[in-house]
Amino acid sequence: MNVLILLPKLAKKAVLFISIFLFCTSCNHIDSYEVKTQTFNTLLEEVELSAKILDKSATAFQLQNLPLDSLKAHILNTRNTYKKVEFFIAYYNPDFTNSHLNGAPLLKIKKSGNEPSVIPPEGLQVLDELIFSEDAEEERVQIAAVAKKFNANFSLIATALKTVRPSVTDLVNAARLQLVRIFTLGVTGFDTPGSVNALQEAQVSLNAMKQLIEEESIALKIPEIKSSLLLIDRANDALSKSTFDDFDRLLFLTEYIDPLYKKLGALPINKNSGMLHNNTSWNPESTSIFSANFLDPYYFTQLSEKEDSQGLRDLGEMLFYDTILSEDKSMSCASCHKPEMAFTDGVIKSVASIEGTTVLRNSPTLLNAVYAERYFYDVRAFSLEQQVEHVIFNPKEFNTRYSDLLQRLNDKQEYEDTFKEIFGSEVISREQFASALSSYVLSLQSHNSTFDKYVRGEINQIDENIKRGFNLFTGKAACATCHFSPTFSGLVPPLFIDSETEILGVLKSPLDITPTLDTDEGRWENKIASERAFIYEKSFKTTTVRNIALTAPYFHNGAYSTLEQVLDFYNKGGGAGVGLNVTNQTLPETPLELTAAEIDDIITFMNSLSEQL
Repeated sequence: MNVLILLPKLAKKAVLFISIFLFCTSCNHIDSYEVKTQTFNTLLEEVELSAKILDKSATAFQLQNLPLDSLKAHILNTRNTYKKVEFFIAYYNPDFTNSHLNGAPLLKIKKSGNEPSVIPPEGLQVLDELIFSEDAEEERVQIAAVAKKFNANFSLIATALKTVRPSVTDLVNAARLQLVRIFTLGVTGFDTPGSVNALQEAQVSLNAMKQLIEEESIALKIPEIKSSLLLIDRANDALSKSTFDDFDRLLFLTEYIDPLYKKLGALPINKNSGMLHNNTSWNPESTSIFSANFLDPYYFTQLSEKEDSQGLRDLGEMLFYDTILSEDKSMSCASCHKPEMAFTDGVIKSVASIEGTTVLRNSPTLLNAVYAERYFYDVRAFSLEQQVEHVIFNPKEFNTRYSDLLQRLNDKQEYEDTFKEIFGSEVISREQFASALSSYVLSLQSHNSTFDKYVRGEINQIDENIKRGFNLFTGKAACATCHFSPTFSGLVPPLFIDSETEILGVLKSPLDITPTLDTDEGRWENKIASERAFIYEKSFKTTTVRNIALTAPYFHNGAYSTLEQVLDFYNKGGGAGVGLNVTNQTLPETPLELTAAEIDDIITFMNSLSEQL
């Protein structure tokens, strides 16, 4: 969403006021509460000045007139000033922010008709990675170019934002999303790939919120404000006393981030009326980042919540287990997605309908499968409904035609009666069939593992090795920079509307003495012309690690039979880490140097995400 487009809808005075909106629980309805405003321009101008200094410093570095250490100090300062205003900028301009201000330092594609062109990334993450890399001296020209672009882009957005007056709902929603961002992208190190300055940036962001609260004189009249300020102080104290590797992220989540998220969510405002309404899967009515309703599953389907029902779900379940869907009536959806195996099938690659053959890839879990922008390992499907069609048409799976399938359903009295009862039509249609199956798959959700219950405060204790494992997963091991909380998949926070694919350099077999790359080309061969770019060679969807104890074997090729093999692969730096030539590997090839005990703790944590349904 671009603020330049939004300007006509917003008032022309630049303000930012957050404290009363965040913590006033004594008001009957906060939307009507009269408050003092605090200008936002000063903070924007601080970033503008810092960006200009960074631009000049990068140019001086390019000309060898500035030492690298000085440039490092300038990028850290710019990032810190940006973190004071990030929640507001990213809320109104998520696309612009990701593309030009602080997106992941990965090559992207720009579509021109059906032809893709590869474009370099921009913004602060790119600069952070370049300036703090071992090759910074060789990247002088690129560093200067990226810094200049950031300066120009931020100046553009700052000019626009100075005309914006946020609504109360937008301010509260933006602050809550920033808490999600701090935890999922900040303290995990995702946001600081070079400097790993994650904890300090989290402090800066939280302190900016606190500063805005304290500046409001009326805050002294609100009893709840002191406890809330104390909570922020305690969070910052924990951040200041830790290093990146020893920081207790689980404590930070359960004692500070989630409670603050809940406090904001309890405020008497119309949470669903904000700027991001219908532009995010995040559910502002949720009370915990790990609550079952944190995300709206209907955002990802063509089916709306109003259209869904228990009857439709039951019909979908009936279809899911019925072999009538396949041409030779030998296969159902449950053939490859067995409920006792977390809706996988436990084999390397699923058995095909053609005798003696298998399908191309391993069967992924359907639990929480709805929470994705794209479907299949090669992300060739754009909705659950489209995913169904790929299975129906695949010669190695159902190998049927919709016309034949629908005729069979119309000829079966039980289906004819049930569809008529739900949809009120005499003839079963393609859309009705897809809706029924989508309703059932959407219902296959898992949010009540041991770990979930602990985070939400429903149980008081979990094993210490689970705690250590989570802290490693979200810290040293860098698992959480691809498997984002709370889905633990590639669904990117804090808006949760984009699904990532990664190039890992997966091996044909982890047991081979001489490692060899798996030959599956993944997203590169998904038949979508606009994605036929080298940056997607051997790129695969980042699937969830929830219920991973039940879903062996692992990866798209099913070649890894144990989690120990999977962790060993990551610990060595993927395919590139063992010396293979992997085009554009997105997984860092530097070894993680995890000990055997640390690997055991990570596996114990991941196992705690499994749930007996």
